[in-house]
Amino acid sequence: MFIGYAVVAALLAFALSASAFLTFSRNPQVVGSMTKLDVPESWLPRLAALKAAGAVGLLAGLAVPALGGAAAIGVILYFIGAAITHLRAKDYEMAPVVVLTLLAIAALVLRTASA
Repeated sequence: MFIGYAVVAALLAFALSASAFLTFSRNPQVVGSMTKLDVPESWLPRLAALKAAGAVGLLAGLAVPALGGAAAIGVILYFIGAAITHLRAKDYEMAPVVVLTLLAIAALVLRTASA
């Protein structure tokens, strides 16, 4: 189970890191997407920091199981919030949100099972 967690955590951490970088750097596509969802631009640094923290926590979870589990829970909650934001804005292009949420759930299950 640990190898499964390591693979899922690495994939999810990569996706979160890339998203955090694009958000921190104010990529026009990211800013446009957030604007479409009525997310204030002032929130972008905080959202990017949460994604980066999730990525770091998932990777740290390779050494400290409780930290990996906590990070996975945090990422799940982040993406539940993202899904709610999409639904409130009546934006149903939620495939990335769903995939990343499922990856975070898989990370939590695998980290819990391998501890």
